[in-house]
Amino acid sequence: MIIDRDGNITIITQEKVSIVDLVKKIEADYSMYKNTHLVINLTSLTSFSLQDIVEFLRLSNNHRDAKKTFVIVSD
Repeated sequence: MIIDRDGNITIITQEKVSIVDLVKKIEADYSMYKNTHLVINLTSLTSFSLQDIVEFLRLSNNHRDAKKTFVIVSD
């Protein structure tokens, strides 16, 4: 997991760990991201399923309820 910050935007790039593990890691460290807009970059992953994306749903809903942007980028 690579984390880049640019002002109030946090870009998290996933490299090797499973999406489930990524979501767990983001949720565990959420206090670091809760006040920024989140961009989750999955373009380095070769394949993932709809169920993998659904793993982000709770995190996305909570983040958007706080009036922050939550974006997933993929091919």
